[in-house]
Amino acid sequence: MTPDEYIRMIAISRIMLPNIPNIQASWLTVGKETAQLCLHAGANDFGSIMIEENVVSVAGATYKFDVEGIQQAIREAGFQPSRRNQEFEPV
Repeated sequence: MTPDEYIRMIAISRIMLPNIPNIQASWLTVGKETAQLCLHAGANDFGSIMIEENVVSVAGATYKFDVEGIQQAIREAGFQPSRRNQEFEPV
């Protein structure tokens, strides 16, 4: 999937799935820049720090972030980062 196709999928998901409150832009699989654009296309979740990245690493993903890097990328995109738990509740 190209970055443009991924961004379109996020945008269409936001429009067609209004009952789904959280749509994630997976920086781990698409990279920082594409994930940042996805925030403008309707994603409200940038993804998280992966404790175990074996599956995506074997598939060829090479993107890495720490907490500060994720927060900075979100700010660079013009949004305010917020931590959440697995239930999508703010922490």
